[in-house]
Amino acid sequence: MPAYLIRHPGKASDDILLQDDPLTLTFTGSWAIFTDGDGTCLAIPAEAGAHVERVDEPIGTAPQKE
Repeated sequence: MPAYLIRHPGKASDDILLQDDPLTLTFTGSWAIFTDGDGTCLAIPAEAGAHVERVDEPIGTAPQKE
């Protein structure tokens, strides 16, 4: 299930974990727009200074030295 952590630097109380299946993220103009099966569920303007990080994808293993 797609999951995104939206952080607001200096305002940890405003941080959001957004997850849904299906959930998509698109960038239109200066907006980050999250959409699910019912339509737009969250839109964040670039001026908000939020950091968006996808957190559901597993991190691969580090390359091994031969």
